[in-house]
Amino acid sequence: MSETIIGIDLGGTRIKAIAINKEGEFLYQHFQATNDGDDAVWKNAVAQSVNKISKKVEGAGEVVGISAPGLPNSANSAIGFMPGRLEGLENFIWKDFLGKQAFVLNDAIASMIAEARFGAAKGKKNVIMLTLGTGVGGAILIDGKPYQGAFNKAGHIGHMVVDYKGKQDIIGIPGSLEDAIGNCTILERTNGKYDSTEKLIEAHRKGDNFATEVWISSVDKLAMALASLTNILSPETIILGGGITEAGKDLFEPLEEFMAKYEWRVAGNKAEIVKAQFGEMAGAIGAACFAREKSQE
Repeated sequence: MSETIIGIDLGGTRIKAIAINKEGEFLYQHFQATNDGDDAVWKNAVAQSVNKISKKVEGAGEVVGISAPGLPNSANSAIGFMPGRLEGLENFIWKDFLGKQAFVLNDAIASMIAEARFGAAKGKKNVIMLTLGTGVGGAILIDGKPYQGAFNKAGHIGHMVVDYKGKQDIIGIPGSLEDAIGNCTILERTNGKYDSTEKLIEAHRKGDNFATEVWISSVDKLAMALASLTNILSPETIILGGGITEAGKDLFEPLEEFMAKYEWRVAGNKAEIVKAQFGEMAGAIGAACFAREKSQE
């Protein structure tokens, strides 16, 4: 089997495709619109991406990894559950459609695999990743392998409780981490004053006391969640990605202060918190890595 694998990240807006070798070198990248709403169009667009890269890169195309939103089935041959987006994705078997070995996984898990194999947590075996953006995504690596759990639901860290008296979030969990720091609730958390986390942080930097109170409270709850996860999973590294991490020191410095307060640091050991290295290509890179590893089992 060729060591060059194609990875596809199927997003609601764009399809991102890449060919990488076992060293993680990017051999070719390709982008095109998803056109969500017409499943025949975006399914064919995935096939076109695979075919284009196969022609451009010698040896690519025998095995394909596909990163997509939703929960994959137990065989990682399709997304088994994805309500509300990309109609036609659920239970669609990509191997049959593409005529090639194809392995499918959740996009957050794919991003974590990319970081663990070639990025911010390269060489680490026990890793947690959170993506902080509109919502809060997550993924778990245990002993070097992505942990998907029963029903492939593992890693939905955004839906852990940080305020048991809080309102229920979109899956019914009260006071979730996602609602505490995700952009999805910024208007509610700021009483309508700010419509983005970026604007909230800008006001915090200018000394707005209200903005500071809201922002620091959010970071405090993030630290509570991370400290809890260190007790449950004991990771060596926690990766933070997503748009909110662009806050830089305004996120990482208070986060470290809260972690020093909450984290159980046995014999001085603590989880290293790092910023994700890969951006928009992380899902495609991770999908390719996952497919290579699955095809070699």
